[in-house]
Amino acid sequence: MKALSQNRRHPMVGVALLLLGLLLTGGLYSLASNINSASAYSQADYTSADNISDGETLFNANCASCHGIGATGGPAGPSLVGVGAASVDFQVGTGRMPLQMTGPQGQEKQNQFNEEQTMQMAAYVHSLGAGPSIPEDEYLDADHADVNLARGGELFRVNCAMCHSASAGGGALTRGKYAPTLHGVEEEHIYEAMVTGPQNMPVFSDSNLTPEDKRDVIAYLKEFETQGYPGGASLGSLGPVAEGLFVWTGGLALLIGFMVWMTTRSS
Repeated sequence: MKALSQNRRHPMVGVALLLLGLLLTGGLYSLASNINSASAYSQADYTSADNISDGETLFNANCASCHGIGATGGPAGPSLVGVGAASVDFQVGTGRMPLQMTGPQGQEKQNQFNEEQTMQMAAYVHSLGAGPSIPEDEYLDADHADVNLARGGELFRVNCAMCHSASAGGGALTRGKYAPTLHGVEEEHIYEAMVTGPQNMPVFSDSNLTPEDKRDVIAYLKEFETQGYPGGASLGSLGPVAEGLFVWTGGLALLIGFMVWMTTRSS
């Protein structure tokens, strides 16, 4: 113990700790760089023979039981020929596929595949037929110099708010279906949902909404997220009717409780 105490006060201890800190910082930076570079895939990745082959192996092991060998469809799942890489990246990247259970629509959950595996399956499906591809980073940049937030808000209210609500908090549809919340959804997945039309959502092709229009909508949603709820609790962002009902019900409950308390006190 005495020797350890003496060594801890050695002049070289400070230098050793500094070197250790630099090595640790460099290692963490390298790891973060590798993660970022792994998530940025180019069109070449989706046409790589190796990625297509690996994606086919993953598809056959995890998806073919429903969608059939060659993704031509089956009794439990539709054909995926021609859906494009964007559809696979959205469905698998958000955890909707593989399905957790049968129901009116696939539910978002923790994704079962990492980004590289998702890319490989998307590359395989992409090779089967032409379809929407992964959006370019230019159209996912909410801080782009050409972004028009006012235009994005107008487009959202005209095309999306009737299902997702004006607050983008989601809403109920018919027969147990629903439009999910758009808060916290990645820019890439919002864009992919617009071009692929998953489940009950219509397809917004470039003839309906240009890539620049889609970028404006994404920028509006991200700006909306930063505003928070300055008035207090969001109460589900269902609007003044729901909020008024909550206040009225809460006030009535307090009044009844006070009357009950008064009667017990008088007796």
